[in-house]
Amino acid sequence: MKLVVGLGNPGSQYEQTRHNAGFRVVDALAQKLGWQWERRGRAMLANGSLGAEKVVLVKPLTYMNLSGEAVGELVRWYKVPPEDVLLVYDELDLPAGRLRLKTSGSAAGHNGLESVIRHLQTNKFPRLRIGIGRPANQRVETTNHVLGAPPGDERILLATAEDQAVAAIPQILTQGIATMMNQLNADPEAQQKAEEHRRLQQERREQARLRREAERSQAKGQHASSLDEQAASSLE
Repeated sequence: MKLVVGLGNPGSQYEQTRHNAGFRVVDALAQKLGWQWERRGRAMLANGSLGAEKVVLVKPLTYMNLSGEAVGELVRWYKVPPEDVLLVYDELDLPAGRLRLKTSGSAAGHNGLESVIRHLQTNKFPRLRIGIGRPANQRVETTNHVLGAPPGDERILLATAEDQAVAAIPQILTQGIATMMNQLNADPEAQQKAEEHRRLQQERREQARLRREAERSQAKGQHASSLDEQAASSLE
């Protein structure tokens, strides 16, 4: 069994905030899989199966800073080890729209994550981080930033990352963390450069092939011309 926990704050006033990226991801995943939400204790749950794996999606209702209380209760109820809990949440220290998958780590100032670590008594559980970036204006306080809704282009970047997270989670659960870390954690700029390098190599190979074909065709033409001249000479 796997628990997939999206972190966020309950209430319509928080739905579109940066801090609720985790909630939006598990909401979208439940909708995609056709799983229904129901309240159990201090969390909303939606469950089903992915292949042979039973999966429970979780939205704690304790508010962000107390997320660990609900998560700890569910871990004890389902008797799952921490390594079978995937946490999904927003990350200030990642540029908006980036994803990072990790197997463990500190809270790095994220109060919801810190609460989960405290109640599970370990930081050795996987987490999928969704970049929201730090405020461009240094005068904006971090709290106001995470509890604000991203505007325009930033919203598009965040929505795209959330869609990617929704697509990635079933693969993480069925293919394993290591495999998906290689895919999700690759630097997009490095990937683009590598793709450009591959494209240039392919173009060079194709140009070399065309040159060889042209040279062979020219050689055949010269040989045929030489035979024609020899045949004409024999008739004189």
